[in-house]
Amino acid sequence: MAVRMPLKGRPVESAAVHAPAFVGREREVAVVRRALASVPALVLVEGEAGIGKSRLVREVLATEPAGRPTALVATCPPYRSAPSLGPIVDALRRARPSVAGLRLSALAGVFRPLLPEWAADLPPALEPVTDPTVARHRLFRALVELLGALDVGLLVVDDAHWADDATLEFLLSLSSGRHDLPLGLVVTYRPEEVASGSLLRRLTARPPAGGRLERVTLTALDVAGTASVVSSMLDGQPLSDAFATFMHEATGGVPLAVEESVRLMVERADLIRQDGEWMRRELGELHVPPTVRDSVLERLDRLSPDAARAVRAAAVLVAAEDGTVCQVAGLAGPPAGEALAEAVSRGLLVEDEPGRLGFRHALVRKAVYEAIPGPERRRLHQRAGEALERLAASPVTQLVRHFREAGETGKWCRYAEQAAEAAIAANDYPAAAGLLHDVLAGADPAAADEVRLTRRLAEITLYHRDVRLERDVLERLQRLLATNRLEPAEEGTIRGRIGGLLVRLREYEAGRAELAKAVPLLLATKPVEAARALAVLGWPLGRVPAREHLKWLRRAADIDLADLPPTDRLALLSNRGSALVLLGEPAGWSLLAQLPATAPTLQERLYLAIGLMNAGVYGLAWGRYQESGRRLADSLRLAEADQFTWMVGCILAGQAHLDWFTGNWAGLADRVAELAGQDSVHPDARLEAREIGALLKAATGPPEAATEQLRKVVAEVQDREVFDTPTTATAGLARLRLAAGDVTEALRLTDEEVRLAERTGRWLQVAESIPVRVRALVGAGQPDDAGRLVSAYARALKGRDAPAPRAGLALCRAILREAADGPERAADAFGRAAAAWQRLPRPYDALLAREDQGRCLLAAGRREAGVDRLTAAFQELSRLGARHDAQRVQQRLREHGVAVRREWRRGRRGYGNQLSPRELEVVRLVAAGRTNREIASALSRSPSTVALQLHSAMRKLGAATRTAAAVAAIEAGLLADERAAADR
Repeated sequence: MAVRMPLKGRPVESAAVHAPAFVGREREVAVVRRALASVPALVLVEGEAGIGKSRLVREVLATEPAGRPTALVATCPPYRSAPSLGPIVDALRRARPSVAGLRLSALAGVFRPLLPEWAADLPPALEPVTDPTVARHRLFRALVELLGALDVGLLVVDDAHWADDATLEFLLSLSSGRHDLPLGLVVTYRPEEVASGSLLRRLTARPPAGGRLERVTLTALDVAGTASVVSSMLDGQPLSDAFATFMHEATGGVPLAVEESVRLMVERADLIRQDGEWMRRELGELHVPPTVRDSVLERLDRLSPDAARAVRAAAVLVAAEDGTVCQVAGLAGPPAGEALAEAVSRGLLVEDEPGRLGFRHALVRKAVYEAIPGPERRRLHQRAGEALERLAASPVTQLVRHFREAGETGKWCRYAEQAAEAAIAANDYPAAAGLLHDVLAGADPAAADEVRLTRRLAEITLYHRDVRLERDVLERLQRLLATNRLEPAEEGTIRGRIGGLLVRLREYEAGRAELAKAVPLLLATKPVEAARALAVLGWPLGRVPAREHLKWLRRAADIDLADLPPTDRLALLSNRGSALVLLGEPAGWSLLAQLPATAPTLQERLYLAIGLMNAGVYGLAWGRYQESGRRLADSLRLAEADQFTWMVGCILAGQAHLDWFTGNWAGLADRVAELAGQDSVHPDARLEAREIGALLKAATGPPEAATEQLRKVVAEVQDREVFDTPTTATAGLARLRLAAGDVTEALRLTDEEVRLAERTGRWLQVAESIPVRVRALVGAGQPDDAGRLVSAYARALKGRDAPAPRAGLALCRAILREAADGPERAADAFGRAAAAWQRLPRPYDALLAREDQGRCLLAAGRREAGVDRLTAAFQELSRLGARHDAQRVQQRLREHGVAVRREWRRGRRGYGNQLSPRELEVVRLVAAGRTNREIASALSRSPSTVALQLHSAMRKLGAATRTAAAVAAIEAGLLADERAAADR
């Protein structure tokens, strides 16, 4: 079950943040360049605040070839009362410190009051005129003359929505064609900020005389573009998919909002880098950057009072029907419609669908919301809740938020409970947990409500694993137990929840004590609760002997499941059967065989998927590989169909473990590397994937790196003290140490596991370590101890259809035979062990046993037979991909004068940073617009496998999203057909 783990990684340092790259505007740049290639031309660049209008113009100017006419950039500041022609005059002042050397007519004298810095080089002032139109005409003629003298071929007016009337009149004059000046004109502006009656409308409504008009509307970046901007600011490294999507949703893809948000997150040390990807520590709401906040509030201040009230009401509602917004704002009649129209026209609100209002992106809403004074905000939330209550279909989750923020705890508690039940019905346990936890932590519910809600939250923790949440619930339950006088059945329920939580938190003894107290309190009145407690007591955890667990499971079996609801019956059947299988009891398989093929409800399918997964994973320890494969495949289909996401990684890890055992090694290293590197995968599954990766490395290459990896895995496995999967890592590490001649270390590694099995009787979970320990004991000169261990192991396996442990037992007996009777008789025993492994099939272990057989035959003087066995073992190990072991066998053959050739025909090809053929297939279908599920169907793979292969391809291509991966592959020439189609 999903455990929320803290992220590990290094925080971003401020010095590591770079200026954002210019992305996603290639088409717009090309349009502007084409328009300016022939003059006169008027290019209008429009878009909302922060969308990148000024950046677009800068990029165009930066790439203009040398020798082109001068570009003059005039920026219009947001003055309350702008000086006449201020932007043009300021641009000229910046362009020239003086006009010395320019051939100017007497008209230039009009510049003396405007540009006193140039007075020494200007003609005398003109005679004053009383007609303002004549004065303006002289000034415009002088400006045109000056632009010509300065060889200005391009005039840019940025933020023209703030331009004064004189500046706009001058632009209209230039556009009219009355001046013989070959000029390109670029004007940027925000449409929503253009005041009613502004002269800018006249300019944008018609093309320049004798020239062309080009209008460029900048829209928000998509997820890939947003990710590229963020990545460019963070050393060019890719983002996690979740972080890229989060950033796009929070900022609306507005480049300025993206940039400022990244800088703010860096300042707050809120970013980390893990597994080569940037991600945020917590994907909660973004803080509003000051730049964005001030821009939004400045626009809000310019609205009429009614429009501002509507915007604040919408910020409280987040998104709502226009009628609801008006109710919350206290607006009605014609003024309400006028207020909404003004807010929409000025860009503060947007109509995302007819009659429904919201905000362009989350940061705008948050800036408005946070500026509302606290008392006013609470009043608006109260009105919002009351308005939504009156709707035919009340949005319960929204009612929770509004009454919580309004401080009305009674309604908060009632609606939170309703919303939690709806979330549980939708299999969204994290949401349900959050809703109930918030109520318990902040609403101070009545005692009866507190007991009920805490119990329900404890039930949710069965499906939503979060250690901090579990600790919190545990403390609440313990306080309830200590401070309330409870009825026996209620006390039993709470003790059962406490016991279950303690067990999951690895406080096994305390947990078992609480569960044991709960059982007698529950048996008479709450058989389901009693059966749950008994099932947990029966689960093999900690260091309790198997007979104790079996005692509790027998008591659970006495509860008549026929009278229980189907969901509880299926859950208890799955739990009891899984526990028995873990304990090595054949009866467990009979129970798991009763699991149905499907189930009608989501809850039942969850328990069914868990039961099938357990049967598949626990079957590995028994060596029931064909059954494990079927069960795991069935479980994966259910988990993917119903989106039991926490299970998928566990199932994939189980399938990878099965593939390790059965020799299906092609591509396995890549699969487990991807599984181990995904933070969304359950920690236990990631640990298992790392274990398999290290075992593969030990078989395929030099053992040093594998040894260190296995040490880390073994330490973590031992720390868990839960042996619910084969302890392959311990066996693998001990085998490496034994091969290196370190018998003492091999004994130390296997000592605790074997002693635990001897004390508890739980042998199947340590079966992988028994043969290597027997070999180590013999190597240490302790054959009697080895014999006693093998005898105890044989007794434990009596009556159990466990092919893998029995093959291991055959190997143990061969090792003992060699120590007692010499190589001649041991050769046949190793041959029998190899045959037992092969029947499973477990080809790697079978080949290692064949190697032992060949070695014994050579030692017994049977050279021809020994060489035959070793040569066959060498060839098959080579085909399997076990290079390290094949090289060891090759060396032994050479020592006996036999030369064999290396051939790695089945070895897994290493693709490094290149896409594998299977990854390329996935990217090709992504480029064709297919979803992961459609790709899985087309390629006959599971969606989870497709997701892993796509994630690997994205990492290799340096792409932040699936779309970016497809584009990168096309641009790299990997998808030639797609490039040709795109060009067409």
